[in-house]
Amino acid sequence: MAYELKTKQNDNSVLDFIRSVESPKKREDACQLLDIFTKTTGYNAKMWGTSIIGFGSYHYKYASGHEGDAPLVGFSPRKAKISLYFATGDDNEELLQDFGKHTKGKACVYINKLTDVDVEVLKKLIDQSVNFLKKTYPDQ
Repeated sequence: MAYELKTKQNDNSVLDFIRSVESPKKREDACQLLDIFTKTTGYNAKMWGTSIIGFGSYHYKYASGHEGDAPLVGFSPRKAKISLYFATGDDNEELLQDFGKHTKGKACVYINKLTDVDVEVLKKLIDQSVNFLKKTYPDQ
């Protein structure tokens, strides 16, 4: 049986999702992130799964045969922290040094609030990720 990807693009409302975020501060940050990601990528926001706001998409296929679709970049205003999704195969260490207060997960960068980070560096991270993925997966 093929692995079924849970996080798929859907037609759920991004704004309804943001309105449902409990913390007023996280809601405000999510609105600002929506604006930053939209302007930086040129893509409209789409919901991926129940809690990820993604921009653009690409199709990947691993040597193992596993394949699927994912957003080029995205974010999720989660309860504990805000998750920012960038390309994992790209070397963004240099930019992250100037990013501000964050922690790194396997496939994302976590921030507490938008004021903890440099928005100009965020835009560079978004651009770098989109360009890297378009180069890596050119058949989109």
